[in-house]
Formats: sequence, C-alpha cells, structure tokens
Amino acid sequence: MLKQEFTITVYTENQIGLLNRIAIIFSRRKINIESMNTSPSEIEGIHRFTIVINEMEEVVKKLCRQIEKQVEVLKAYYNQNDEIVWQELALYKVSTDEIVEKVKVERLLRKYGARAVVIRKDYTVFETTGHREETDGLLSVLEPYGLIEFVRSARVAIINESRGFHEKLKEFEQTEPGENLIENEYLDKKDEVFSM
Repeated sequence: MLKQEFTITVYTENQIGLLNRIAIIFSRRKINIESMNTSPSEIEGIHRFTIVINEMEEVVKKLCRQIEKQVEVLKAYYNQNDEIVWQELALYKVSTDEIVEKVKVERLLRKYGARAVVIRKDYTVFETTGHREETDGLLSVLEPYGLIEFVRSARVAIINESRGFHEKLKEFEQTEPGENLIENEYLDKKDEVFSM
C-alpha cells in the first residue's frame, strides 16, 4: 500500500494540554503532520482539530482509534481529499514598485482569485484561498517580482457525506432510557437524596 494524503477531523472538549497529547501520538509513531488547525465547531464548547498527514490507510485507522482513547476526545474521523471540501488561505507580501511596474495586477488577481488586502508604498499584500496547487501557482508567479514574504494557513475542511457531528450528538442524547445503557443502582438513589 502506498502513502496518501488523509485529513483527520477530531471533535474534542476544550481542555488544556490536549493539543500536546494529540501531537505526541503522531511524534511517537514518527508521523509528520503536514498541517494542523484547531477551532470552535458548530457545537458550543466542542472544538474541532483538522490534521493533514501522508500515510497508509491502515496506519491512519490506528491513529484515529488511539486519538479517541483520550478522555476529552469525542470522535475522530479520517477522509481522503475527494471525501471533503477543503481550503487553505495564503498571504503574499511583494514589493509594490516591482509588482506595479512589471505585472498586470488586475489580470493576475482575477486569474488566481486573489485580492489585495494591504497596499503601501513599500509593499503590497495579496490574499487567496484554494487548494495547495492553486496557492503554489500564485507563489511561483510572484517569486520573480520581489516576493518578500509568504505564509499559508493550515487546512480547514468539511466532510462531504456527513450529517455532521452535531446530528450524531443529538441522536446519542435522544437514546431511549435503558437502550444501550447499563443499569446502576446508585443512579436511582441520587434522585432520592436530592428530593429530601
């Protein structure tokens, strides 16, 4: 089996130290993280990690199971690129004199879906979003024209064939009493104590 790019999506509680513990799971296995993003999710109090790696699918399955063993982790999914909608943001700082004199800026912006976010006498900053190939395409065009700085964000992704984790959480919360639950004699006694 060949290595390929996978996007791992992890839903977690927002706890201090969790990012470090998740990163250790990858470093112990000598797996390089291509990009990692963490942000709030569609559910209040739940955060979402988006992690991109190049690995074999069997290894990715094991990684997800290992990540889910963390107490604060609610669920971990993995997907190939055709199973998700994803984007990255890129910023390019170029010399204003160079870019204005030698390039038809409007045509360049249109072609790469970019826009100018800062225009100063000494430099201009362009922004674009897209897949890695698209942001790299604009990078290669701008390099000969006084590229001063370049930065690309981590991936953000949404799973195609998913009702979302929010719906799965609702289903779990609506489970009928006694359905998939273990009876516990102490749970009923708690109600008696509070009713006194």
